[in-house]
Amino acid sequence: MLGVLGLCLLAVTRVLGQETGNHPEWDRWCGKVYEAGFPSFDPGGQTLPPTPVPGPPLLDVQFKPRYSLYLDSEKQGEFIVNAPLSQFFGKAWPDTKPGSSNKLVFSINLVSDDEPLVKNQVPINTTGNIFTFDLTRLSPSPDPIQVILTGGPAGDNADPTWTANSTILYLPSKPTGSATRIDNLNGGLFLANAASHRTFQPLFPYGFYASFDGFLANVTPTNTSAIDHYAGLGLNAMTPLTIYADGAPALDYMDAIDLKFMYDLREGYKNLTYVSEQALAARNAEAIFAYWSADEPDGWQDPFSAPTDAQAVLHALDPYHPVAVVLNCQDYYFGPYTAGADIIMEDVYPIGINSTFSKWGTACNATLGDCGCDNCKGGVWDVPDRLDDLSKYERWLNLWPKTKFHNPQSFHGEGYWARDPTPEEEWVMVLLAVNHGAKGIISWVWPASDILGVAHGELAKVLTVSPVVDFIVGGDTPHAIAVDVPEVDAAYWVVGKKMLISVVNGGNVAVNQTVTVSLPKKAKGIASVPWGGSTGWTLAGGKLSVPSLPALSTALLVLDISSCSEKRSA
Repeated sequence: MLGVLGLCLLAVTRVLGQETGNHPEWDRWCGKVYEAGFPSFDPGGQTLPPTPVPGPPLLDVQFKPRYSLYLDSEKQGEFIVNAPLSQFFGKAWPDTKPGSSNKLVFSINLVSDDEPLVKNQVPINTTGNIFTFDLTRLSPSPDPIQVILTGGPAGDNADPTWTANSTILYLPSKPTGSATRIDNLNGGLFLANAASHRTFQPLFPYGFYASFDGFLANVTPTNTSAIDHYAGLGLNAMTPLTIYADGAPALDYMDAIDLKFMYDLREGYKNLTYVSEQALAARNAEAIFAYWSADEPDGWQDPFSAPTDAQAVLHALDPYHPVAVVLNCQDYYFGPYTAGADIIMEDVYPIGINSTFSKWGTACNATLGDCGCDNCKGGVWDVPDRLDDLSKYERWLNLWPKTKFHNPQSFHGEGYWARDPTPEEEWVMVLLAVNHGAKGIISWVWPASDILGVAHGELAKVLTVSPVVDFIVGGDTPHAIAVDVPEVDAAYWVVGKKMLISVVNGGNVAVNQTVTVSLPKKAKGIASVPWGGSTGWTLAGGKLSVPSLPALSTALLVLDISSCSEKRSA
């Protein structure tokens, strides 16, 4: 949200926050100088691929609870066990020849208890293996419970040589207020509150960052029309740019109508007293689904410790809700700046920019300049490219993947952005983000133009409810489908005997030829077309086809499939 914050705040914050990278004595953004008269230089902070280990592949064992938290009203939990072979991480496995008995025999125990929660085995070079355990063995606690996995080859009587550590959060059920948990297997959010009868339901947050002046400031206990209009568009979530001390009528009304919100701490997140005060004010709201701590700490070059310190306070005072951090840079100290995030948001704003020369009078490249979208080409494809980059950095750092959100551009101006995106560009950017793993959409900024408000509301009405939300949140992760037409991106999800297909033409020209999507599973028919139904898709011979695709077109189709079995491998 660089441009919207204002240049005075920009100058002050950049001076105060320069504690990372090279040449901190100069004004920089994403580690790069952006004003004329300064030389370009390596900003530092790049995430580098790991160095391969010579010899046979290694066994890299990791595990986590299926969900980021469980409540004491639940009786059964699950662990995810990953055992991929890697040339970069882990320890040497004794035998990786084809046909060998390649199974890891393991147990998962409480660090404080020798009695296993799980004792089983897992095939080598597989991920996403699920094992159930008895939650009633645990005592509810606001503090994470330490667990350890130990294992070794099948038939090996020696001491186990593979270990991995994790934690379980097993909390007392809440009589009031919401609880949000993250699916550590697929990344989606699930929320329980009074409106859901205290049961966890899939949540795909879709809405806007919402201004206080000119919008939320106008909400009173007797005049809620501004929020009613917003929710009436079909938007199911908001990030209000206010706090309880100023915007209580608006926040209380969002509670009353179950309009989910992410609570904004960005103005004072480095002040831990402020963070504590805000957490105590917000933690028992029925509609809160997360906190937003740091806004573009990589751009501002905030101290690395600031997001992690804020997250620690929030987790201690309110373990029932995750913490989100917004990244602005393509790759500036990704690891340190995401260490304090449970949810990673990216704000790629690529529409109407000059991607090579800035309003500051400098070129924009990997070592110089600020063009409003860091290292972007300009256009809708910057969105999936950025999400793919974030996932790539996690793999390079051997981190468990975190939930990702996309923040669409719904504004113009500030000397960076010449125009608003069109509705078609918005739909393309959102569905490209979903195809590449985004589990939430929070657009900058409300009030937006009427046309963009309506456009986002139309797509929100589809993505946030059944059947689509059952796939993109309640189902598997998106799987890419290769399409032999440039500029066409496709993905699929499977739940039971249904498959969701998302097809996006990200090109600015129509595809005036038959577009065919080869299906990964045998489909019996098209069950429904929740979005883009006018494009004329047909199913025959295990393939989806359409005679042509308009420029910047999008479609979501639900297919009946003959089998729900699918093997996951590393």
